[in-house]
Amino acid sequence: MNKRREKGQSHSTRPARPTVPSWVVYTPEEIEEIIVELAKKGYGPSMIGIILRDQFGVPLAKPFLGKKITRILKERGVSPPLPEDLMVLIRKAVNLRRHLQEHPKDFHAKKGLLDLESKIRRLVKYYKRRGVLPPDWKYSPERARLLVAEYG
Repeated sequence: MNKRREKGQSHSTRPARPTVPSWVVYTPEEIEEIIVELAKKGYGPSMIGIILRDQFGVPLAKPFLGKKITRILKERGVSPPLPEDLMVLIRKAVNLRRHLQEHPKDFHAKKGLLDLESKIRRLVKYYKRRGVLPPDWKYSPERARLLVAEYG
């Protein structure tokens, strides 16, 4: 691990105060409609936040609406079937399995797949405890491939 943080400091920072800025010209209802429209186009919650920030000048949605983007999507019935972080890990695992079919001797990738799938299982266990996933939900490579094919 890089403990001294000499490199890699270029990133965006969150606003210092999570208050409603004066330059935003949208009402909370308009922001909510923009969020729902972007979700219907297929964007995930984090990408919706980035688009709101970059194209609409809304630094954070929560101070305007009092709710996070995922809560708004869930209330409107357009939330993704799985949490976004779990879906990203599943997508990585599917791509890594595809790579291993073409390159079966890539032992570093095999170890990476084992680590990635154990991370997926830990996250699934967490989401089952929190009630986000049903108790009978299980990760399997075939199911993962179908999920990625269906939801991208």
